Amino acid sequence: MAAITAAMVGELRGKTDAPMMECKKALTEAEGDMTRAEEILRVKLGGKASKASSRITAEGVVTAYITGGVGALVEVNCETDFVTKNDEFLALANACAKLVAEKNPADVAALSALPLDGKTVEEQRAALIGRIGENMSIRRFKRFDTGNKLTSYLHGTRIGVMVEFDGADEQVGKDVAMHIAAMKPVSLSADQVPADLIERERSVASLKAAESGKPAEIVTKMVEGSVQKFLKEVSLLNQAFVKNDKQSVEQMLKATNTSVKSFTMFIVGEGIEKKQDDFAAEVAAQVAAAKQA
Repeated sequence: MAAITAAMVGELRGKTDAPMMECKKALTEAEGDMTRAEEILRVKLGGKASKASSRITAEGVVTAYITGGVGALVEVNCETDFVTKNDEFLALANACAKLVAEKNPADVAALSALPLDGKTVEEQRAALIGRIGENMSIRRFKRFDTGNKLTSYLHGTRIGVMVEFDGADEQVGKDVAMHIAAMKPVSLSADQVPADLIERERSVASLKAAESGKPAEIVTKMVEGSVQKFLKEVSLLNQAFVKNDKQSVEQMLKATNTSVKSFTMFIVGEGIEKKQDDFAAEVAAQVAAAKQA
């Protein structure tokens, strides 16, 4: 049996918002496996267990650039929210988006080597770090080159969406981009949802259904129903349209004679975790302070 430390409990609590004792019980049941413990908490606590895991902790901006059928979406990260409002930092991020669209670099390293105002992008980045005193990095980008139409939507600077579509009404494309930013689908259609996400949902649904005590054939139907509900919730075409929840996005597109070919959404810091405080040390410090009081 793996030892369950205070640091492990703190990490799980930070990811799930679940009570401390529930986190400890889940880790004990999962024999220290963090991913398995998260699933156990999801079964026991439902949606509460996934709230904190969706928080975005890293800072930065998403920028977009479109010229004709060529476009780029870029994420540039920094350490604090303060820097995201710095004009030089924003100018660098915007310049990167334009360079990606115009020069078609293969990856971030190739982008960093491109010339920008007499220096390379990397040299400009390093110089800006020296002036601001805070680290920053170009994290990722997505480039589009298509004969279809492109549109983008930036929700502030933290969420960026680019949509490739075909249709006469430009506003429809913009509405879809705004919908994506609000509803955060993971794929265009249900058959494009990543298999690992489906299996994870199936695993959680199976555990929940098993606790119902119903016959095996009923449990099977419950699990399949949960999976189908999940697919509907995370695939763009099946989602209820945010401007009119009486119709799906697919129905809205059909009514406007529009088709969405692809989309990309970047959320600042998605999948990045900032350095966390030592939970065990924090508890020990609080105990020591209480003894001295």
